[in-house]
Amino acid sequence: MTISIVGHGYVGLVSACVFADFGNTVYVIGHTEEKLTRLRSGDPIIYEPGLKEVLEKNNRAGRLIFTTEYEKAISSSEIVFITVGTPPKENGEADLSTVLAVAEKIGKNLSSPFTVVSCKSTVPVGTNKKIEKIITENKREGVDFAVASCPEFLREGSALHDTFHADRVVIGSESQRAINLLLKIHSPITGKKVVTDLASAELIKYTSNSMLAMKISFANLISFYCEKTGANVEMVLEAVGFDKRIGNIFMDPGAGYGGSCFPKDVKALISTGKDLDINPQLLQAVDDINERARMNLLEKIIAQAPGKNIAVWGLSFKPNTDDIRFAPSVDIIRELLAKGYALTVYDQEGMKNIKKIFGDKITYTENAQAAIQGADALVILTDWNEFKHVDLTMVKRSMKQPVIFDGRNIYDLKTMKDLGFTYISTGRASISNK
Repeated sequence: MTISIVGHGYVGLVSACVFADFGNTVYVIGHTEEKLTRLRSGDPIIYEPGLKEVLEKNNRAGRLIFTTEYEKAISSSEIVFITVGTPPKENGEADLSTVLAVAEKIGKNLSSPFTVVSCKSTVPVGTNKKIEKIITENKREGVDFAVASCPEFLREGSALHDTFHADRVVIGSESQRAINLLLKIHSPITGKKVVTDLASAELIKYTSNSMLAMKISFANLISFYCEKTGANVEMVLEAVGFDKRIGNIFMDPGAGYGGSCFPKDVKALISTGKDLDINPQLLQAVDDINERARMNLLEKIIAQAPGKNIAVWGLSFKPNTDDIRFAPSVDIIRELLAKGYALTVYDQEGMKNIKKIFGDKITYTENAQAAIQGADALVILTDWNEFKHVDLTMVKRSMKQPVIFDGRNIYDLKTMKDLGFTYISTGRASISNK
């Protein structure tokens, strides 16, 4: 098929590369010529393992066309995917301004006898009906279309694998013709095909992300109990996870969740609940506990760091991405700076983005060892493999004082005790070298 994808962020670019790899011709519509030029040259702009190689392969094959022009792309396409962002407003409500503006442009440029307009952006229930209304008001006479909701479930850091080998493909539409076309284009993906109505498809994405966020916040809540009682959160949650009804996936306490999905989707579902006169108190607690997890680590640093020269390892919200949106590092760095700490940071991918926020207020280093040289304490906020497998003897030798605040629980307690570290982690007994 020939398809168009509006937007080239994580969802848009990964989807475009995957569909192109399946043999389709894919127009990718953006609005910044500088970024489109980089994409044409094989630069994916974002860091995602394997994405550059798939982008270059399909650029060479001529299956990817990056453009700012809606007319040729939309008029040539059987399916148009909307993949633009829906960031949270101050009240937590999803900002749909870009989605609705894109819908208007799509409507004005439809010319094929029939086109499927499918929203992959995460949007509240009822949004696709708004998209349908806008397109209807702007399309030409005699042009037919159908809307569909086809949410994505990729994880940053494993986005290509999650798209090529999706657990499920959700397709929501009131048009059987649209459903058939979407089933066809997704046919190379072996995951379960879930065909449903528009509202259910829209809600499935929010429900999935909120459930996963809830598991993380639950693990953090239990870590608070462990810290007060001397219990070990890893032992507690491991034993709980052996129950097949529960499992241990996403039961990871630490500095809290971040990224482009969980924080905004939980807040958006809270906002939707209030609009529908539903009490979203469970989701509100998930959000509150996530904030508390960050503050819990921050309070430990302020109370126990032996000096104000602090090194930070890890800036991205998770490994294998450069994404710092809603990352714990942003809040913790901001608070430490406000209290007069001098910060030296390192992250193999996230520094360029953190620099856009903090500029020269913090010091950036080219490697992990340089960041800890002479530091009074080290704070770990992302569990990159580089940090998990570091030479801890070198770490102790490089630091002024061997004090580590671990927001991801990446080191073994006995090892840290034997090496003589003061080691403060999450939901586990603190170790002191004094």
